[in-house]
Amino acid sequence: MAATPHLRPAPGSIPTEPGVYRFRDASDRVIYVGKAKNLRARLSSYFRDFAGLHPRTQQMVSTAADVDWTIVGTEVEALQLEYSWIKQYNPRFNVKYRDDKSYPYLAVTLQEEFPRVQVMRGAKRKGVRYFGPYSHAWAIRETVDLLLRVFPVRTCSAGVFRGARNSGRPCLLGYIGKCVAPCVGKATPQEHRALAEDFCSFLAGDTGRFIRELENRMSEAAGEMEYERAARIRDDIEALRAALEKQAVVLPDSTDCDVIAMSEDPLEAAVQIFHVRGGRIRGQRGYVVDKVTDADSGELMQTFLRQIYGALDGAEETAGTGTSVPREVLVSHEPTDREAVATWLSEHRGSAVDLRVPQRGDKKSLMETVDRNAREALARHKTHRAGDLSTRGRALNEIQEALELPEAPLRIECFDISNLQGEHVVASMVVFEDGLARKSEYRRFSVRGSGAGGAEQHDVAAMYEVVKRRFRRYLEESSRSGEVARMGGGPTGPGPEPDPGAAPGAEPAPGKFAYPPNLVVVDGARPQAEAARRALEELGIEDVAVCGLAKRLEEVWLPEDEDPVILPRAGEGLYLLQRVRDEAHRFAIQYHRQKRAKALTGSSLDELPGLGPTRRTALIKEFGSVRRLASASAEEIAAVPGIGPKMAEAVHAHLSGGPGRQGGDDAGATARQSTDGGGDT
Repeated sequence: MAATPHLRPAPGSIPTEPGVYRFRDASDRVIYVGKAKNLRARLSSYFRDFAGLHPRTQQMVSTAADVDWTIVGTEVEALQLEYSWIKQYNPRFNVKYRDDKSYPYLAVTLQEEFPRVQVMRGAKRKGVRYFGPYSHAWAIRETVDLLLRVFPVRTCSAGVFRGARNSGRPCLLGYIGKCVAPCVGKATPQEHRALAEDFCSFLAGDTGRFIRELENRMSEAAGEMEYERAARIRDDIEALRAALEKQAVVLPDSTDCDVIAMSEDPLEAAVQIFHVRGGRIRGQRGYVVDKVTDADSGELMQTFLRQIYGALDGAEETAGTGTSVPREVLVSHEPTDREAVATWLSEHRGSAVDLRVPQRGDKKSLMETVDRNAREALARHKTHRAGDLSTRGRALNEIQEALELPEAPLRIECFDISNLQGEHVVASMVVFEDGLARKSEYRRFSVRGSGAGGAEQHDVAAMYEVVKRRFRRYLEESSRSGEVARMGGGPTGPGPEPDPGAAPGAEPAPGKFAYPPNLVVVDGARPQAEAARRALEELGIEDVAVCGLAKRLEEVWLPEDEDPVILPRAGEGLYLLQRVRDEAHRFAIQYHRQKRAKALTGSSLDELPGLGPTRRTALIKEFGSVRRLASASAEEIAAVPGIGPKMAEAVHAHLSGGPGRQGGDDAGATARQSTDGGGDT
């Protein structure tokens, strides 16, 4: 893969002013739109060192056949033009956020002669005022039912409205006072519209005015001794307050802001936005995005702000406010060009917008809540994506095609190495069948010795050892199974004596490593993949495919290839490989922590008076093991936080006779069940 030779503009032809640029493919389709403070510096970065580009950027540049640009006056103009072009061309390499589910809105159709209040989903329409979104439609209906006591606006469909107008009789809501019945002329179009606008104002946060007006009317009715009317107004006030109580009070009444938090992993990001109006959470919405570019957190947040606020026009409003953009926009990650984005938002609003990351107080606490929602939304999305049958099938087919396998890898095993400075070296093996984790098949390994060379060489040697041990056991158990089959009667002779605890006619239980995988995935690049392939070749196993997944750039490495295989970033195949690799890493880290804890609690440090669990933990964390601690000087021990010179001398004297007892060496232990159902080996 290489850049198109004629794509790079002539030296000096690119201006240094702010602007927006477009990459086009051979069919003249726009595939990427970007902006820059300095066009020459930004565009030159795509052509200086192609090999040093991120793989996703390499793919974009390789696909492009031409690039052009437009100069603008300021960064804000560049931001506006970039958004316009993205909306116009819909480039394939630009990040696009999508709703993580279909949210219901409370909508008021102000474009109609007699505005209607209703629940709406889907794309927004001009002339309709939206409030929300809400988590559930029933929450909208409960709120509307309370508010209709005070604002009896129309809620019926067009067909019901026409039927009532033709018959001259209102519907049930008109009879019970929850609609002013404009269909039969009990209210003029102007009177009904004023009522609908008051309804919108109340939901937009102007609540105190209406409650004060009702309280004054109630006092007047009581003063005139019209107690029944005063009681009805009292009930109306209670209805409004009940509707307000459904919105949690989180900030002062004058606060209007949007709180936006983002959670991400190497392949996807989830964004949650809470709309706060009048100090209350008026709505919540979530978005997810596949990372098709190498954008960092600041760029992703900037893209989200541009998309969510740029899509709003004067006829559509966020969360029922009187303007598309609130006074404050609080974000979890600062946008890359914060000043330009803040200026752009201020122009959209018509007044200043405070764009910032909250640092303290109630707003920071609310941001933490929104951030938790974003993390949970990303976890739910990943779980749903992993559990879909058709998605799993597509993922296995993509892996098969990318790695040129003879069949889909229905059983995948992934290995990962975990250690701390060469101490307590462990490995994990996780199993995925049909795209789902099979935790009963997980295994973990304790690796002896620290090996020679650096950390990478040691990881390669450990990977070779673990893969060879796993498949040596597979061959041994396969051989035993074949021997049992030959001894099972017939021409080869009588079978062995049956297990007295087994059911009559039951087959012998398969061993822990009896089933070979279709694909072995190792956490690492080509060296780790070559080590795994070498271990298989030495055992004479040739029908198991091997690949490595490098975490930094999510590249798939084959042992025999000089260049990595780049799977589509938005594809299901890479997503499955990433989940397998991350699960192996989690399982290895879990076992490594158990061994370190055992080394700590089972060491000779326990016998030293005055050295409590906190100090022991600090020492082991600093030196990695009791053996290394024993070889340290008293001065080095005293440098550990919490360990003074006197205690350092005591520790040094206590361990001076040798490294002490080291727990956690369970290489000879029998297999034990871990929390995931896997055994030690």
